[in-house]
Amino acid sequence: MVVQVLLAVAGLIVLTFAADHLVLGSSRLAQRMRISPVVVGVVVIGLGTSAPEFLVSGVAAARGDTGLAVGNIAGSNILNLTLVLGIAALAGPVAVASQVIRREVPLAVGAVILFSFLAWAGLSPVTGVVLAVAGVCALLVLLRWAGQGRSNEEVASEAAEFTQATATVDVPVQPSRLPAWFEPVRALLGLAGVLAGAQLLVSNASAIATDLGVPQVIIGFTLVALGTSLPELVTTVQAQRRGESDLVVGNLFGSNLFNSLIGGAVIGLASGSAAPGRAAVALSVTMILTAGLAWMLLRRGLVLTRIEALVLLAAYALTMPLLLST
Repeated sequence: MVVQVLLAVAGLIVLTFAADHLVLGSSRLAQRMRISPVVVGVVVIGLGTSAPEFLVSGVAAARGDTGLAVGNIAGSNILNLTLVLGIAALAGPVAVASQVIRREVPLAVGAVILFSFLAWAGLSPVTGVVLAVAGVCALLVLLRWAGQGRSNEEVASEAAEFTQATATVDVPVQPSRLPAWFEPVRALLGLAGVLAGAQLLVSNASAIATDLGVPQVIIGFTLVALGTSLPELVTTVQAQRRGESDLVVGNLFGSNLFNSLIGGAVIGLASGSAAPGRAAVALSVTMILTAGLAWMLLRRGLVLTRIEALVLLAAYALTMPLLLST
């Protein structure tokens, strides 16, 4: 048991640092290849920090640990908009532009609602395809919105600031001085590290759940969800310290959007029709309620105060007894 716990922790550490290198390497490689800054910004901010959730859930579902996979996505969705957003608001007021509340946030909440209903019904290859199509459509919509009203230079600067300010690894100040082969190698090694960390985490978390007689969904909701949400937590704290509140809100709701659509699609396609991934009614309802609560608090005055941060933290604390009661 002790060895399995240590290996699961090692998997979390590898996952966290490898995900940083994957995001940084991919971003810098895209810049070198002169890919549109709008594409770089949306993909890096939206998909980059969600890579651990995708891979951990995919590995778990492919191994037959569908409860772990669904619990990971559901736990990450709930944790992002309660614990992580609450911690950010405790550090200082989280202000958000009204445009984000009108467009990106409702899209993310809609994605969570869709995932919640399909996870309750069962994530099979059919529902996986539905979520994948919805994910592609959402990505296209976000790319279109990202280019409206802002120049390519502004979006490029935002993406560069994001990767520089929120990385947990040392980032060279001027990546252009690095050899051309460095960023592709960094991205590939980061991907390999994320895959290895995910496998290490999932296999040992599953073994711990079996040994303790704890349902896999609870292990996924707690240990695994917290581990795979570390990139979002680090990103949020660092962005809030720099006063980038829009990045805080955009990253967390964007992460939930891609967790729900792309992560849900990965689970459905990897699970197979014989053993679909399912979420209990209480878990699905909790996902929807926490997303709605965060949206409602932000809409009140376009700013999240410390008192409201405590409300979010209390909401997260209440989710565990609710889950255990099911």
